[in-house]
Amino acid sequence: MEFCPKCGSVLFQKNKRDCCPRCKYSTKNKIKLKTSEKIGEKRKIDIISEKDVEIHPVIEQECKECKNKKAFFWTLQTRATDEAETRFFRCTKCGFTWREYK
Repeated sequence: MEFCPKCGSVLFQKNKRDCCPRCKYSTKNKIKLKTSEKIGEKRKIDIISEKDVEIHPVIEQECKECKNKKAFFWTLQTRATDEAETRFFRCTKCGFTWREYK
């Protein structure tokens, strides 16, 4: 960008001249703009597996399939907002999933 030496406004091109919109300063010189861009190396993208995403608290709850005593749990609002949420459980041993309504 080129600026007016008199008033400091940005010069714009009009009839092959650079002119100031405020004080009517003009010059015959052409504006030369240079742009540059630095491109860095691409970083490695980590792939997150489905196992890494599911982090739930573990509680003592008996599995209905294998009778294991520990299970992950999480809650979701599956019905209307004025009703209680649904609690889901997943066995830490066999992966069986069940739900409990309150």
